Amino acid sequence: MTAVAAALAEPGFQRLLERLRALHSVAVACSGGLDSSLLLAAARRALGEQVLALTVVTPYMASHEIAAAKTLTARLEVRHQVLELPLPETITHNPPDRCYHCKRALFAELKRVAAAEGCAALVDGSNRDDLADYRPGMRALRELDIYSPLLEADLGKAEIRRYAHALELPVWDQPASACLLTRLPHGTAIQPALLRRVEAAEQTLRALGFRAVRVRCHDDLARIEVDRADLARLLEPAIAEPVIAALTDCGFRHITVDLQGYRMGSFNAPTIAE
Repeated sequence: MTAVAAALAEPGFQRLLERLRALHSVAVACSGGLDSSLLLAAARRALGEQVLALTVVTPYMASHEIAAAKTLTARLEVRHQVLELPLPETITHNPPDRCYHCKRALFAELKRVAAAEGCAALVDGSNRDDLADYRPGMRALRELDIYSPLLEADLGKAEIRRYAHALELPVWDQPASACLLTRLPHGTAIQPALLRRVEAAEQTLRALGFRAVRVRCHDDLARIEVDRADLARLLEPAIAEPVIAALTDCGFRHITVDLQGYRMGSFNAPTIAE
């Protein structure tokens, strides 16, 4: 048995396929990230053509994730709908529980579309590791009766990466992603121009080879987070100078490097991860 076949024969992946088959037909909330990509690929294997991918485009989603979702659905030959939705009024000032309000609004619309398309269930990529983090959006999923097959199959990030690698999904080693609102302090008025500034700054750093990166925005100050192993490289003149130039062009007056390095949820309380 090949390594690929062995991975896909594991009880965890088989549980996932069984859970999906039990739903008969599904719409997958597909963001283009690791978790939803693996879920969509598994759904295609389990249900064939009885799968619909739904991707939401909002002002606070990074454009490269939308492109990844489109590439994946084309590769898997899955029907794909892209829904453009406005910023929900409940999160216009980036409240601490914005994830709840965001998912409540967006998944309600996704569920409506899924039902209209004849899908028996709407599924999302929540997994076992999400239970250990601060995830207010999980409450919204429960309220809306959204299925989470990865979680139901007791799969965590390590297994998800392994199965995505076996299926040759390009995102298998992709760092964790989160919407652009996580780059702003809570209570900040959300302005599309500000989000585009942050996105452009992060694109610059990724183009220079930094994979795990966040540019946290404090008005006109940019606080750059990269893996601690990459801090020395970021400060090399050949790298630092183009970063300074690019982020200045993006509209930042002050550019700093966070010595704690990249970490999820750095705008949250110390015991909360995002």
